[in-house]
Amino acid sequence: MTGGPEILETERLSLHELTPEDAPFILELLMSRGFTENIGDRGVRDLDGARGYIERQREGYAANGFGLWRADVKESGETAGICGLVKRDGLDDPDVGYAFLEPFWGRGYASEVAAATLAYGRDILGLPTIVAITKPENLGSIAVLQRIGMKSLGLIKLPGHDDQSSYFTT
Repeated sequence: MTGGPEILETERLSLHELTPEDAPFILELLMSRGFTENIGDRGVRDLDGARGYIERQREGYAANGFGLWRADVKESGETAGICGLVKRDGLDDPDVGYAFLEPFWGRGYASEVAAATLAYGRDILGLPTIVAITKPENLGSIAVLQRIGMKSLGLIKLPGHDDQSSYFTT
């Protein structure tokens, strides 16, 4: 897969900045059942919407030095998901986020890349605290966050969200 600069690499994955060429993948991911049920509907319905989503990530790269990055499987070159750091309204610290297409679930990719993202945030970007949010019923994501050493702080209600989220910190 071609695209933006490589940000970091793990044993099995490489993370790259999203580019407009990633729009078909982003559209597929954001419209997937796993994304809409576990993360939420981002209102992206077509390639223009996907390009807008990518542009918002690219603005985050410029403004904050981070955003969500494309996760590629090194062995096959397949794009499996996204992972990175997000600045969200209502959170004082950057939030580690990840999502993978369903064929890539259950392989340990989320834990691998989320742990590497935490290390990158701490060691390269100098972030003292990184947080995470997830739906309380998203037991898979909660398990990932616990596996990478994050601790639950209970529930939090973010601006613009109807429901509470499980809230974790490093």
